Amino acid sequence: MFGLFKKEKRDVFIAPVTGELMPLEALKDGVFSEKMMGDGYAVAPEEGIVYAPISGVISSVFPTKHAIGITSTAGLEVLVHMGLDTVEMDGEPFETKIAAGDEVQAGDVLSQVDIAAIKSSNRDPAVVVVFTNMDKVKAFDAIKTGPVAHGDQVTTLTYAD
Repeated sequence: MFGLFKKEKRDVFIAPVTGELMPLEALKDGVFSEKMMGDGYAVAPEEGIVYAPISGVISSVFPTKHAIGITSTAGLEVLVHMGLDTVEMDGEPFETKIAAGDEVQAGDVLSQVDIAAIKSSNRDPAVVVVFTNMDKVKAFDAIKTGPVAHGDQVTTLTYAD
């Protein structure tokens, strides 16, 4: 009864890149499409600048630069994964603009990606945003598909108590 008027904690997520927004199920990668790492969304990029989808602290930058971890102020762990199977490219098409421990705001530049290099290696350049600790998530709005510009609101996430 005392929690009746308690305000739910929410975060807004934005598109990390300009392109075509899609649900994870649309990806041709079982790890992401079957949500083995968590739920989220993806964007087929039209440009190579990748932005932070949420404010927080950079928790990790993978040595191969293809993935960046962000911990939100509410403790949600978010993975920004650039391209599918790009770990095998050993960092070549990525130029990170941040380092572990950096504070970022939603919309700050995380990385510059050579999309043409990813495509020429017969890999999908999709930028994937995954909520990896789903136990903190109560719900998030359905992902609409279609064109998005970086910075457009993609979903609102509600945290579990």
